[in-house]
Amino acid sequence: MITLRKSPTADTRTCDWSTVEKDTLLKASKQHIDDVACALTFFEDLLEHAASHHDHDKLSGIDHFHSDFRTGFKEHGWWDNHRKVNRHHIDKPDGVPEDVNLIDVLEHVADCVMAGMARSGDVYPITLPDEVLQRAVKNTVESLQGTIQVED
Repeated sequence: MITLRKSPTADTRTCDWSTVEKDTLLKASKQHIDDVACALTFFEDLLEHAASHHDHDKLSGIDHFHSDFRTGFKEHGWWDNHRKVNRHHIDKPDGVPEDVNLIDVLEHVADCVMAGMARSGDVYPITLPDEVLQRAVKNTVESLQGTIQVED
């Protein structure tokens, strides 16, 4: 949970800007900077979780992965399941979780770039549907907002 203190004096849209003293504005600005740092730490924790769980089923299901791999994925039971148990294959319709978020987008980009560079020295074009990106933004906002408690 992120706890914020109300700060109505740091924005001309939420206060009578003509009455705000410089010291008040400075204090509110420092508070805002700290608040944003808390939000970025929240995202950092989510990124750390994504990093530590990326493609976990390649290890836990190595036998099935290897078996399908050896067919050139003509057998694709492992691959079909892989898209269901991982959140980052958002370039495939059945790989987009309902609560897709910007962490999933970043993991997808990292996955594509790192795999492409390591395997062929090139990166395939990365294109994602606008609807997926807009939903990712909306869900990320809602997720962050859901962790915030504002105190007087």
